[in-house]
Amino acid sequence: MSARPLLVSLAALLTFACGGTPAPTGGATPTAQANVGKVEFLSSQGQAVNEAEGMRKQVLAGFNGTPDFNTSLTGGQMVPKLLAEHQASKVDVDLVGDVHGDMVPLQSAGALQDLTPLLQRLAKDRKFNPQLVAYGKLGTQKQYYIPWLQATYMMVVNKKALQYLPKGADVNSLTYDQLAQWGENIQKATGEKKIGIPAATGSRGGLLNRFVQGYLYPSYTGGEVSGFKSPGAVQAWQLMKRLWAVTNPQSTNYGFMQEPLQSGEVWVAWDHQARLIDALKNLPDQFQAVPAPSGPKGLGYMSVVAGLAIPVGAPNQKGAEALIDYLTRPDNQKKTTAVVGFFPVLTDVSVSGSDAPPGVGAEAGAAGKQTNAKKALPALLPVGLGAKDGEFNKAYFDTFTRIVLHNEDIQTVLSDEAKQLQSLLDTAKAPCWPPDPPSTGTCQVR
Repeated sequence: MSARPLLVSLAALLTFACGGTPAPTGGATPTAQANVGKVEFLSSQGQAVNEAEGMRKQVLAGFNGTPDFNTSLTGGQMVPKLLAEHQASKVDVDLVGDVHGDMVPLQSAGALQDLTPLLQRLAKDRKFNPQLVAYGKLGTQKQYYIPWLQATYMMVVNKKALQYLPKGADVNSLTYDQLAQWGENIQKATGEKKIGIPAATGSRGGLLNRFVQGYLYPSYTGGEVSGFKSPGAVQAWQLMKRLWAVTNPQSTNYGFMQEPLQSGEVWVAWDHQARLIDALKNLPDQFQAVPAPSGPKGLGYMSVVAGLAIPVGAPNQKGAEALIDYLTRPDNQKKTTAVVGFFPVLTDVSVSGSDAPPGVGAEAGAAGKQTNAKKALPALLPVGLGAKDGEFNKAYFDTFTRIVLHNEDIQTVLSDEAKQLQSLLDTAKAPCWPPDPPSTGTCQVR
């Protein structure tokens, strides 16, 4: 199954939401019904302890039922669990909250319900971003998930660092070469390495793999997978070695970049927007959000789209539909944005202005600059890999470890790791996804 590129316009997210939340029509409103009972809600989003508690206490507390918000599994762990339940015809989950790429293998296996009728009812009184709605069809004419949240990755910088920008550089339109030069300038002036990248492994949760997959590779090769060992990839890793030379050595211990930003250990950091938001909320006068840099092929950036889906055979169908209705109301979209640091999926919910959650407006501005860049290259999280998702991410992290940390020959490492990637793609029978061009059959690594 091929995936279409996501070109979500964040301009729509900057629209001010006027008035209160209207009552949904078509009989979908849980507050107009009896209590819908317990709803087993399995989610790969909101896994941080404070986010999970915020979801339970600030967002889900008003639901006319008992939602069991379970964030114990990652998306890569959820997929095999849900597939096993589907194959055994013994489903325990009522509602799934997960990213687009994990929905693909579930839909391909026939494990997700068609939610077209539900979407038609909800769309009577709320304005879903039409591009996200189209994405939830998974290349079909049916709606397999309802958009829930969207996010991206960007940089946040301490304003102290601006004086060391390379001559002629614009912080809102940097190249990777300029970013490396910026780090070199800072080190020369202060004696410290002030660039930060979340490169922690394991349970500490760094997202270096996303930086390489969705930012570095598209910017230098135009794709995420197919050009893995190409000349452009060699150039990308040469830049990465130069950048790492001025990156804070504690970066291999950093999971969330907002902490080292606020402590002053790091002045320039890249991360997921939800992992940067506290710096912008707590010290708004000290930090600013800026777009990621560009490379020879353009500005590669990664879009994260999370949806809500109902498994075939869900025990509490009505409860799941009622919870989707509840979570996609404007007021609850805004509350969720404040809790998890993602953007809403409704075009009439504000993420700017005085009513926006602290820090979110700044991030929306940076995200908009990425989306609207002259040579923007939107990339997706891995699509169609299912249980192989973790191994796929590990291949990129292993490549970084061998080339950057262990100083192995770039082309040799890329050739070795390309074999691992191809094996994973072959096993999953995964076609290419954006920004790689569509493939006939399994995606091929060049």
